[in-house]
Amino acid sequence: MSDTKESILLAALRLFAADGYEAVPVSAIAGELGITKGALYRHYTGKRDIFEHILTRMEQRDAEQARAFSLPEGPPGEMEEAYRQASVGQLIAYSRAQFRYWTQDAFAAPFRRLLTLEQYRSAEMGRLYQQYLAAGPLGYVTELLGSLGFDRPAERAAALYAPMFLLYSVYDGAADKAAVTVLLDACLETVRRALTEGGAA
Repeated sequence: MSDTKESILLAALRLFAADGYEAVPVSAIAGELGITKGALYRHYTGKRDIFEHILTRMEQRDAEQARAFSLPEGPPGEMEEAYRQASVGQLIAYSRAQFRYWTQDAFAAPFRRLLTLEQYRSAEMGRLYQQYLAAGPLGYVTELLGSLGFDRPAERAAALYAPMFLLYSVYDGAADKAAVTVLLDACLETVRRALTEGGAA
């Protein structure tokens, strides 16, 4: 992807996260970059096209994040063996990385804020919020823990994911963001000990 195309995506994300998707016209995105609307249209057909490219990028990065920790990238029906081969250690390391990704990454963090802002304004944004930040991650962790033989996998998944979900919001408003990350790591360590010392079913 060219530098200009990438810059357009990042500028659009920043504006969407600050003002909301519907409130940001193409002219504002172009103005943010100091280019004309015509120059922007040479790369994307419009605001919806920009958003579709943002979604494609997030899907790719989501899979890359899981791959980096040797965790399954798709649903259990397509990757049964990968789910069975996962470990608690991989899941905890992945969860730590995901928190940093969703709070600090120049692409993922504004995407999270955009979905948080827009989830009640649009059915599509609400669905995406659930997919990326709520029911989707919770379901993924539930499937992983179930595949590893843990009883009550949904409860255990909630115990793991709930601190992450809460601390995303705390992080956004915190003066000491590093302290929030340290707290998250401590919460995940507590869950890791409970899972490894308590064992599976």
